[in-house]
Order: sequence, then structure tokens, then C-alpha cells
Amino acid sequence: MTIDLKPSPVRLKAVAGRGQPEPSPALEQLYRGFEEELLVPLWTEIGDLMPLHPKSKAAPHLWRWDRLKALAAQAGQIVPVGRGGERRAIALANPDLGGRPFATPTLWAAIQYLMPGENAPEHRHTQHAFRFVVEGEGVWTVVNGDAVRMSRGDFLPQAGWNWHSHHNAATEPMAWIDGLDIPFSYYTESQFFEVGREQISHAEKGTPERSQSERLWGHPGLRPASATTALPATPLLAYRWSDTDRALADQLALEDEGCVATLSPGHAAVRFTNPTTGGDVLPTLRTEMHRVRAGAQTLVRREVGSSVFQVFDGGGTVTVGERTWQVARGDLFVVPSWQPFAAQASPATQLDLFRFGDAPIFEALHAHRMQIGN
Repeated sequence: MTIDLKPSPVRLKAVAGRGQPEPSPALEQLYRGFEEELLVPLWTEIGDLMPLHPKSKAAPHLWRWDRLKALAAQAGQIVPVGRGGERRAIALANPDLGGRPFATPTLWAAIQYLMPGENAPEHRHTQHAFRFVVEGEGVWTVVNGDAVRMSRGDFLPQAGWNWHSHHNAATEPMAWIDGLDIPFSYYTESQFFEVGREQISHAEKGTPERSQSERLWGHPGLRPASATTALPATPLLAYRWSDTDRALADQLALEDEGCVATLSPGHAAVRFTNPTTGGDVLPTLRTEMHRVRAGAQTLVRREVGSSVFQVFDGGGTVTVGERTWQVARGDLFVVPSWQPFAAQASPATQLDLFRFGDAPIFEALHAHRMQIGN
């Protein structure tokens, strides 16, 4: 007979307090029995398991783009791209999550760096992903054989379990941010990963101005009659900055004309959507672009679920919980669940912010809440 001598990880201590039983030798004996049988009574844990409002394990934090980019460039000279490591991607590690490569308990954000002529090998995974380009030109991402140009301001979603690789056809390095639901998949133990071909074909390394997905799906308000099935994730692989910029500018222009078009005075915003459903581009990720007019400020907002923001352009001040930072182009920051957030553009320039968050998960569970205003 095998006896498991591994000590119990359960540790209970009798303490006096509101709603707690009076400490006594009998209670201590009861707790030792609980520990031996791996049992935990609710009355000792309710404050942590059922708080009055969400208390995120993540902390508000800011990463400076100039420092991230310098370290990524240094990695480009030292760290190869290939099988094993797969990608030269450097993840943001929230200071309160124990060193895990997670920006929040559900969101992954990383800077990816590709040197001239390099190819990131083909693979696929069940985690949903996207790329957002703050600066640079010359990399193509190839999704299921469709080569998609990546340029400044472009948002490039890619649903889980699709083959993808990247190649840099330019003479300069290029950096961008990756966003994925890796932590959510990790904690729910639902992830799958598969390596693909060592090399993509010469044809797939082409550099078309418009991808096949854009030619089929990239026409505002127009859906191909040959494709009537609602898909769980967007089939459009690139949302171009020229369209996003025009939509934000038009909202502010309409506001100037007296029309109701913005979230609040001076605060325009758009959400990237799945053209087959009108819902979020990816089942677990919500992605938006916000523009705050020079000198304007947003309303204070907090919601269930976390977000990562990147400053696309301009500058200003952002406040997350009790932290306030001056931000500039490229900087990234985290807004944990139920932490109040507000932004103000500098008097001299508008503030453009790219945002991604996990709201679709909580909406699907009917657990999403939002509070706007002080």
C-alpha cells in the first residue's frame, strides 16, 4: 500500500473576528481535520472569494516605449528567430502577478521585433491574437497563405487556430505589439499549439498592397453575398489606419456641428468589429481606438475586466486608480478590473489611444458591469 506523505497545502488558523467562530481547542482540532482532508471552510475565505467589488491581482503600471524598443533592438542582435522560441516577442509582466509574462490576469501584451530579411516560422494556436503597429513598415504577416501588409496605425486581428508566419521584406527592423488572451487560456487550461512548415512558399512572401481578405471583406457596409454564415471571429485581417483616422476625425467634426457623435465632449472612439456579426472582432478580445481632442478629458470610467492601452500619437495625462502618468507616443499602460481610468490630452496636441480588453468574456458570462462618471 502506498501512503501519500506529501504535506497538506491547506493551512487554517483560528482567529477572532466578525462572523468567525470563537477560537478554542475544539476549533483548532476541527481545522486540523480540514487540513488533513484538504478542505477549506467558506467562513475563513469569504472576504477574498466574495468581495464587495472586484479587487484585481494586477496593478496599474506604465511601460515606456523608448525603453521597450531599445531592449527589443538589443534582443534583435542576440536572440535568433526560429523553432523553439518561435517569436522574438517580449511580454509585459505586471508587477503584482509574480513575474508571470501577463499584463493582466487575462491579457498578454508584448513587443515583437523582426530584423530585415527575417522570417518568423509558421505555427498556429488556439489563443486569439492581433498585431497593432505604432511605427514602421515592411513586415507582412501571412495568415493561411494570405499575405497581409503591416503599416503604422494598422490593426491586424487573427483568430485562434489559423496558420500564421511573418516576414520582413524591408531593409530596416520593425517592431509592433502583440495582444493575445494567453493568460485566460492558461488559467482555463484550454490551450493547443502546433508547429507548421519550416518555410512558406515564394508566392506567400509576396508583398501585395491589399490582402485577399481585404479585397473580399474590406468594403464598408458591404458583405459578399457568397458568404452568409456568421463567423465567431472576423475574416477581415487588416483594419487600415486611414479608415480609423477618418472615422475619428469625422466624429469630432460632427460634434463641432452640434451632432451627437462622441462618447463625451472632445472624446471620439471607434470599435473594431466582425463584419459577419457586428460584434467584437475576436471572441475574447475587444479592441478600440480613442481620440481625445487637444485639452479635452474623458469621463472617469471603470468596468469589470481589464484593459491594455498604447499611446498611438500625441501626449497627455492618464490616471489609473491612484497612479497618474504623463504619456507619449508608444507608451503602454494597464487598467486592472474595476480601477477608475481617465485621460486628458495635452493643450497642444490630441491624444490617440489604442485599447484592447477582455470585456467579451464577461459579457458572455453576464458578469460585465460598467460605471461612467465620478
